[in-house]
Amino acid sequence: MTATAEGHGVSLGMPQLPAPPYPDDVRARLEADAAEVVARYPDSRSALLPLLHLVQSEEGYVTATGMRFCADVLGLTTAEVTAVATFYSMYRRRPSGDYQVGVCTNTLCAVLGGDAIFEALQEHLGVGNGETTEDGKVTLEHIECNAACDFAPVLMVNWEFFDNQTVESAKRLVDQLRAGEEVAPTRGAPLCDFKRTARVLAGFPDERPGAVAAGGSAGEPSLAGLRLAKGEEGARVVVAPRDPDVPDSEEPARHPSSHDAPQQTSASDPENPAGPTAEEGE
Repeated sequence: MTATAEGHGVSLGMPQLPAPPYPDDVRARLEADAAEVVARYPDSRSALLPLLHLVQSEEGYVTATGMRFCADVLGLTTAEVTAVATFYSMYRRRPSGDYQVGVCTNTLCAVLGGDAIFEALQEHLGVGNGETTEDGKVTLEHIECNAACDFAPVLMVNWEFFDNQTVESAKRLVDQLRAGEEVAPTRGAPLCDFKRTARVLAGFPDERPGAVAAGGSAGEPSLAGLRLAKGEEGARVVVAPRDPDVPDSEEPARHPSSHDAPQQTSASDPENPAGPTAEEGE
């Protein structure tokens, strides 16, 4: 029996037992993979990040058993491994879906529709942030900037880009994923499930046909800025052209984007809403 200190929720029972090891056949296979990873680094502890991806590819998230395995291989304590595994959001700590659908809700994506997309997907899927659909297919979360602002608003599925999204296109995307349909990212490698993605992130070759050759480039706004920085002629105009016959003070504000209009509050974080902007002096 485990006692609890009244009013404090503090467990007074036995400490948690060590995580069980992997079955012998699984451990032997992972040890062979781990040896290949560790050999890439002059200091073995530098291999911790890819090893966490490796154990994540085994069960779809980083379990206590996986952290124990990493600690044993690298000669670290489980506390040291846990400190790293809990610091990075790319390591899942509980079972999650085959497809991690992340909606960027950082500044530019948010105002161009990311907040609206995230709110709509929560309602459409019946899940909250970090939760997984009942069929185990999709885990939804809001994520920070993915350095694709020229394609905003952006979704990522298992870290592959889906650019220039709208509420309706995002709903279609998650429906296709749940139905098992083949879905192609806007750019980058073909989509695969989260376990296979984790193995690739551990540093093992992606052996699917065409996966290595697939890629993507920066958007036109980024390339135009690069050309301007280099002083090259003829950089493309990527903003709405201004009417030369209308003074700046008289020209109405324009919003050339076809995406959803900005929201007044941050729907991506309902527990800490920004609230409406107050007038000065209120």
